[in-house]
Amino acid sequence: MSKTYSEGDHFKVRDIGLAEQGRMKMDWAESRMPVLMALREEHSKKQSLKGMRIAGCLHVTKETAVLVETLAAAGAEISWSGCNPLSTNDEVAAALAQAGISIYAWYGMNTEEFYWCIDKTLEMKPTLTLDDGADLIFSVHNRHPELAGTIIGGTEETTTGVHRLRAMARDGALKYPVIAVNDAETKWDFDNVFGTGQSSLDGILRATSVLLAGKNFVVAGYGHCGYGCALRADGMGANVIATEVKPTAALKAILHGHKVMCMDDAARVGDVFITATGMKDIIVGRHFEVMRDGAIVCNTGHYDCEINLEDLEEMAVSKRTIRDNCEEFTLRDGRRIYVLAQGRLVNLAAAEGHPSEVMDMSFANQFLSMVRLAEEGKDLEAGVHDIPEDQDQRIAGIKLATMDAGLDVLTPEQVAYLDDYAAGT
Repeated sequence: MSKTYSEGDHFKVRDIGLAEQGRMKMDWAESRMPVLMALREEHSKKQSLKGMRIAGCLHVTKETAVLVETLAAAGAEISWSGCNPLSTNDEVAAALAQAGISIYAWYGMNTEEFYWCIDKTLEMKPTLTLDDGADLIFSVHNRHPELAGTIIGGTEETTTGVHRLRAMARDGALKYPVIAVNDAETKWDFDNVFGTGQSSLDGILRATSVLLAGKNFVVAGYGHCGYGCALRADGMGANVIATEVKPTAALKAILHGHKVMCMDDAARVGDVFITATGMKDIIVGRHFEVMRDGAIVCNTGHYDCEINLEDLEEMAVSKRTIRDNCEEFTLRDGRRIYVLAQGRLVNLAAAEGHPSEVMDMSFANQFLSMVRLAEEGKDLEAGVHDIPEDQDQRIAGIKLATMDAGLDVLTPEQVAYLDDYAAGT
């Protein structure tokens, strides 16, 4: 890939000439995100984020762009970077740059470039941070601690980031309040399940074009994301096998009709493997040693450490990119193992990420959390805070209304019955 870039006083992207294509992608996403667009209309009038400086580190997709422009419409100054080296859509990045948004992101950046982009977003001295994976928050705490005192609060989008931030909070290391957007019901029960499931299979199919029907499809981790992948693979006729360390999650997988096996056993029979755990070393050398010829391996967890590619590199006698986002590793005995998207997020690196319709609710939560922090952040203690229940229900209600769904309402008598402990049988 060419290492030329387009640069300006407020951006560095792959090619500013891609802006028109990016704008069309954003227009499409806007047409599929009615909740966020309704919030944009409401809060652009209120200017709810006027005076706020928001540094964001989140996948640069067409859906993210709708969030960015909604934050800007509400009065915020924005500076943005991508949260994964392979998830930035260069067309969308160009469109945001052309629209005047400060953005530093391009597809295929290396580690040094990744953190350079984050550092550039922090030059604005943000009052709020918006994160997916917590790399921005970690950068503030580890490399720019002087900024933490002026940051009112932040948000975190994903399971792995929330888990690590809760660990920081337990150790007293988190220096400002962070809202766990991931833990909202209108995020994890929709984005994580239906978004991850559909987009991950989309990425697998784009990278391989294989038939999933009849394949043994191994899902490592049966949380919300793993469940979503299993649901969609099962719907396409695959034989789903789940691997787990948590008994209740494993039991759910069995009662959903799937087999549950240890990875050591599943490695021998799987045709397609997808990791969704947030933990390192889920698939390692001993698993590659017993995999079938032609096995496909990919990851949909936030970080790329779930598949130990160093082990595979050491075992391989040759490697080639045989399709876009599909690398063929040939082992000493002639077996071939195919790794998708370099072990990074297959749904974003090999496809377009989650559908706009489901990101509508997740990003509505991000937006309303930014508004909440702007209004209340100074009164919140440093630590991880949950989304209020009424916000979850409000977002779900708006979404239902856009889908022409009817919703019953309890009568006053029914409301009273809820708390009538003397009613008995």
